[in-house]
Amino acid sequence: MEGQLLEYGDLIIAYLEQLGVEYVFGIPGGAIEPFYNALARSERRGGPRAIVARHETGAAFMADGYSRNTGKLGVCCATTGPGATNLITGVASAYENHIPMLVITAQTALSTFGRGALQESSCTGINTVELFHYCTRYSTLISHVEQFEHKLTTAIMTAFASPMGPAHISVPLDVMRNAYPYKAPSFSLPKLLQKPALFDQEAVDKLYDELMVAKHPVFLLGDEAGEAIGLVLTLAIKLQAQLIVTPHGKSLVSPFHPLFRGVIGFSGHKSAQNLLSDPRVDRIFVIGANLGEWASNGWDRRLFSQRLIHIESTEANLARTPMAALHVRGRIKTIFEQILDKCGREPRLVAVGKSDGQGDQDPAKRYFSLDDDEKYDSDATPIKPQRLMRILPTIFPPNTHYLADSGNSFSWAIHYLHPYDRRMSGQRDGRGGLFQVAMEFASMGWAIGGAIGVALACRPDPVVCLVGDGSMLMAGQEITVAIQEKLPVIFVVLNDSAYGMVKHGQKKTGAEPIGYRLPQVDFAAFAESMGVPGYLINSPQDLRSLNGRQICGREGPSLLDVRIDPEEAPPIGLRTQVLSRDC
Repeated sequence: MEGQLLEYGDLIIAYLEQLGVEYVFGIPGGAIEPFYNALARSERRGGPRAIVARHETGAAFMADGYSRNTGKLGVCCATTGPGATNLITGVASAYENHIPMLVITAQTALSTFGRGALQESSCTGINTVELFHYCTRYSTLISHVEQFEHKLTTAIMTAFASPMGPAHISVPLDVMRNAYPYKAPSFSLPKLLQKPALFDQEAVDKLYDELMVAKHPVFLLGDEAGEAIGLVLTLAIKLQAQLIVTPHGKSLVSPFHPLFRGVIGFSGHKSAQNLLSDPRVDRIFVIGANLGEWASNGWDRRLFSQRLIHIESTEANLARTPMAALHVRGRIKTIFEQILDKCGREPRLVAVGKSDGQGDQDPAKRYFSLDDDEKYDSDATPIKPQRLMRILPTIFPPNTHYLADSGNSFSWAIHYLHPYDRRMSGQRDGRGGLFQVAMEFASMGWAIGGAIGVALACRPDPVVCLVGDGSMLMAGQEITVAIQEKLPVIFVVLNDSAYGMVKHGQKKTGAEPIGYRLPQVDFAAFAESMGVPGYLINSPQDLRSLNGRQICGREGPSLLDVRIDPEEAPPIGLRTQVLSRDC
């Protein structure tokens, strides 16, 4: 390629290749055409390629899912004007969930600024750079080619800084189209992004002392514990520390681990709440968790108090726990390597399963409570959502990834869905996991786009997207991306002809019953109209009769239209209590 004239879109591609990024998610348009030209050249030589979404929000959700499961930079792009503004919901979701993402939007040519160009989104139009300022870690206009490389590398480095999150560059058409003689990128991003093993030695020494004196310790894990999850579980076994997780951390611990006591917070388990309320628990070690509303039982300080010790790499998370007796700052993996080096890396001090003196425990048993256990086993028709969540892991293979969408879907799944993950300790990859949600911003439709990103990241593993009928009506068009890419995504639609969380939330809070009704939609027929196999599920028998491995083995998506019992209320009591409080 020496001596060849390229455009600045090719320079973006060169930096993405440094990072091993395989896909760019977005929708083409006139102002961003030069970047798509670069993507076309890249695809022909086997480099990063374009995945074309149906709506820009879906593109951002796809980039989110891809990043969560690879640890790489998620990349999404859009043309100027409405293309850029359509990205905002997906980018805001990534911002709240600390997903490293590069957001590329176009602008009309510099010479047209202030002249009323079609879809102008400069400082003299709908100022998209300023709009993205509120949901990214960095948002800038590249107004001159001399800025291009510096601002691009700054954006990518900022996306991976702490706290991680999206970074946005806005590039005018004429700047992106500028030609430059081929040359290698000036900077090495892999070197610039190497994270130093920084930690506070004094605090780690204090942490070790606290761990050694704790008689009844509890480890509360959030999703940011993922990079060190093997080390954390090894230490938990050594100390017989009981394990609970936030909703975001649910996939980090096998639901069949003998030390696991469930999920704390939104749609969590009474066994987890009771554990934190137990006066015998003398230390609660919070590891990589954002204790916002969803993960803290609605900011219930009574469960934490002075027993809390927070171990964290993200400073913003520490601001949520001012009551903690000790804050330990640093890279979580490094901290736990130090702790295990101090106390030895033998597999265990006390045999797992014998901590209560009762002998070996059943390896298939759950050691946490479920609400409505009888409905978990019910064969009633229409199918109970609780029963649906129990059966799904029995018909799909153990390597299936589950994403639960905003609304009742993630409420039912957090409480009742327990994939057959048997991993207990040792070296593990904490990325993604078998269960994922996007809470905090809680965008409807996230799981639909996210499932496509996960499927691209985790080929050939099957992916199950749990989604309500409201979200499917909002973002279901992204199924056609899974068709084009031949992805084994199974869309499971919880069909109750309602915005379910609105309906049951109104009932629980005594609000007026308004605005929740949806028409009865045949989503199986909707799928079939696109050439996707659709299955109508009314009963547990309908579900059990499916050949899950055959469904997962086909090249392309499938859809299950599950007619759930509309009167079953999800476990959202914590959320309705918060809504009912006086401001």
